[in-house]
Amino acid sequence: MKTNLEGTSLQIRIKTSSESAQIVSNRLISQKNAYIVNMDTVYNFKLNLDWKLINAISKVDRFDASWSVIERTEGTSLRQLKEIATIKSVGASTRIEGSKMSDKEVERLLDNLNVSKLKDRDSQEVAGYFTVLDMMADAYQDIVISENSIKGLHNVLLKNSEKDGWHRGDYKQHSNAVEATNEEGEKTIVFRTTPPGFPTEDAMRSLIAWYNNDTDTHPLVKSAIFSYDFVSIHPFQDGNGRLSRLLASLCLLKNGYRWIQYISFEHEIERFKGLYYKRLMECQQNRPHEDVSDWVLFFLQMLNNMHEQLMKKLEVKGRIAQLAPREKSIYLFIHNHSGCRSSLIAKKLGLTTSTTKRILSKMTNDGLITRHGRGASTNYST
Repeated sequence: MKTNLEGTSLQIRIKTSSESAQIVSNRLISQKNAYIVNMDTVYNFKLNLDWKLINAISKVDRFDASWSVIERTEGTSLRQLKEIATIKSVGASTRIEGSKMSDKEVERLLDNLNVSKLKDRDSQEVAGYFTVLDMMADAYQDIVISENSIKGLHNVLLKNSEKDGWHRGDYKQHSNAVEATNEEGEKTIVFRTTPPGFPTEDAMRSLIAWYNNDTDTHPLVKSAIFSYDFVSIHPFQDGNGRLSRLLASLCLLKNGYRWIQYISFEHEIERFKGLYYKRLMECQQNRPHEDVSDWVLFFLQMLNNMHEQLMKKLEVKGRIAQLAPREKSIYLFIHNHSGCRSSLIAKKLGLTTSTTKRILSKMTNDGLITRHGRGASTNYST
């Protein structure tokens, strides 16, 4: 295919000799083997279709092409990974917005969830995020991308907070801004958003209409741009960051990327939180009609990181299944008691200290567990 890249003509041809290449081709283009890409705009934004972007899209789609085979052979492991990913997603996305709850605290809360006892804001946000994530996992195919659906998801996201009752499920009534919270709890303004009232209503209708009617843009790019413009509009008084990440996952699921349920998208963004806000701010400060190439590339890089981690986790699961009974019991104990020390493992499993330390050392070197701290504070997690 031919495309115009910064004033030069660039010849790009995607070979279709293999299944994965065919899928990449089909998603990148509307004709059987090749098509012309408009380099000027996607929706309201500029986007450079350079080799970095094409390669990032291709890597995600090559993995996605192999997923159905992996899914059929890894049933039990995937169920376990989905539970872990859910905890990580809930914890990470709420922490990005300022929550202080660790993954372990999130897990304990969700294991004994009682909405009548959710008094603090962190717990309310965790419960709301979990509920929406759970809804999406069960019914993503039935959730349409519409104003009513998005307002409904926002209502559920904030349903446990009485102080948010006046605005949940409705577009904002007052001006707001995108803020970043550092480790000390201090907030800085990243970007000033679309004004409330008609500007927000018009912007949301336009975004949703584009998403539902554009059949040419690759779904990965559409998902990245949809989540970007949503958080840039900031249509609700609160909860926009959390909902933007949920909507990104929803768009990906609806476009067939089922594997994102088994590795946390939100956790990956939390790992690169500084770069996440940097990419948003660099694009948003040039609104309107800004170049979103760096944001889209960041989004794709997160997905590529995720599928690489997912394959590593599945590899580890396979190796765990082959462990001897004693080694497997140690692994399972650590998995269920994250942060435990060797002395506790030895005591609970009836092993000698030397045997426990020897096995822990080998499992750490093999990449099955992670060691934290030094000396007497050394502890382990899976």
